[in-house]
Amino acid sequence: MHRRRFLRKGGAVGSAAAAIGLAGCAAVGGEPDHDVGMVASGYRPRQITVAVGDTVVWKNTSARAHTVTATEGGIPSDAEFFASGGFDDYASAEAAWNADFGGILESGDRFEHTFTVPGVYEYVCIPHRKGNMYGTVVVEE
Repeated sequence: MHRRRFLRKGGAVGSAAAAIGLAGCAAVGGEPDHDVGMVASGYRPRQITVAVGDTVVWKNTSARAHTVTATEGGIPSDAEFFASGGFDDYASAEAAWNADFGGILESGDRFEHTFTVPGVYEYVCIPHRKGNMYGTVVVEE
């Protein structure tokens, strides 16, 4: 009787140890399919540094809807504006979100942008800006 209880406990512990060991192996040598994830109330990581010419990929890794929108005045003056939904400026992106959820990224959706001008780029999730969902991309030469 005690032997069975011991084996059951040992089996559970062994299974948990094997799962933990295998979880670590999944990431070894592999790259995630995105650079910045979107969780319920933030970007992870909140700041990322890349080189000129690099493409940053955002992925909505949460169940909530999000956007990626460059902030007004938050990018270098000669840089291209970026926003999920392909808008030309912040006002258009905000108006589209308020009208019909323009630029929405549902769970699992991705958005990417290639940075060609060095500098600091600030961006926001329009529906969660009051919750301080901001991020930064630093682009270096």
